[in-house]
Amino acid sequence: MKVVGSIIVRLGSKRLTYKNLLPFGDKPMLTLGIEKLRQSKYVNEIVVSTESELLARVAYASGANILKRPPELAQDNIPSIPVFQHIFQHYPCDVHVNFNINFPLCDYQVIDKAIEIALEKGESLSVPYAVWAQTSHCLLNYKDPWNITAYQFPDPRSGTIDVHTEANLLEVHRMYQGNLPGW
Repeated sequence: MKVVGSIIVRLGSKRLTYKNLLPFGDKPMLTLGIEKLRQSKYVNEIVVSTESELLARVAYASGANILKRPPELAQDNIPSIPVFQHIFQHYPCDVHVNFNINFPLCDYQVIDKAIEIALEKGESLSVPYAVWAQTSHCLLNYKDPWNITAYQFPDPRSGTIDVHTEANLLEVHRMYQGNLPGW
């Protein structure tokens, strides 16, 4: 069974500029995400889909494959499914799993759980929305990309904070590091 793990990132975050390159712990959030996918017992190949050469270089340095995302798939109003399908066209697999690096506290075991559920049900999505997996059949036959059909499974190991702002990033740092003297 071939499982492709992906991370989809753009440089142009509107709420927190360069968030995918910002550090969490001692590494960029993108690098951390690649490492979490690498910990999965199922993921055979890791692909980062991006329109940004800068993000591509960080991903490459972390050992991931790079897929240059075309401009029409790199807009704010594009749902994730067409981006996943673009990844699948270039990296065919039995199961595709996407890790949302906006959840830096997510445990890698949620990735494995999402894959296992997708194998049973065709598609799965953790709650909170940190990990989303589909079989190739599901991905190739997706009807409306705005209507998510995934079996949703609650998993507290997904993390509780979806990083979109500086305040969110500070909150996950505080949860991870504890109190910082003087702050």
